[in-house]
Amino acid sequence: MNYPDPIRLNETTSTNSYLADLCQQQDVAELTCVYTAFQSAGRGQRGNSWESEAGKNLLFSFVTYPDFLEARRQFLLSQVTALALQEVLTQYAEHITIKWPNDIYWKDKKLCGTLIENDLTGTHISRSISGTGINLNQERFLSDAPNPVSLFQITGQLYETEEILREVMERITHYYSLLKANETGIITSRYKDALYRKEGYHLYRDGTETFRARICDIEASGRLIVEDEAGKTRGYMFKEVSFLLNE
Repeated sequence: MNYPDPIRLNETTSTNSYLADLCQQQDVAELTCVYTAFQSAGRGQRGNSWESEAGKNLLFSFVTYPDFLEARRQFLLSQVTALALQEVLTQYAEHITIKWPNDIYWKDKKLCGTLIENDLTGTHISRSISGTGINLNQERFLSDAPNPVSLFQITGQLYETEEILREVMERITHYYSLLKANETGIITSRYKDALYRKEGYHLYRDGTETFRARICDIEASGRLIVEDEAGKTRGYMFKEVSFLLNE
């Protein structure tokens, strides 16, 4: 399984939006990827914007048509992208992990963010667009985001965006092929092995309550299962719990 040559844009509002519009206008091959030097309206999770200095980072989106996948199993798409990113970036720096559900962290700092937008037909996913921003060559961050970091800040080296994109798309293609073949055990196992804070007790916030807990499992739905210091098991879907970074 291969992916088409990526489409390069000098500037766009959002690579996710551009790709969604392109899919509305014409037939777009699976694993078509769009990348840009600058997004004027890059989007993150929870409606946040994504800070990226023009020409410094890798901003890209790709499309799949996983109509074989039931909507209740959509978290596998998140795992595919996160795992590909983690494996590629681990080649350049140590301590690269996946912060549930799909952020990429270096130690306690955020290196990548991903926004996945799925369209459903009945109970299955007809189209999925996954957009990622990788902080690659940015030397400093000016927004009030609490913990951004770039690969340049970690290593002191500059990187070619097209080379990193090629490596990431090759890994995404590999794991998406496994997903299509229903070999999901490999994806899930490797995802769990790469998790941020997979060992020991750490601080979380659930609404107004702060507690220490350890990660026990990630369910097929994407639900995070933790056990607190009192031995109580707690389960959370996306946005229902926060990782506290200052321990």
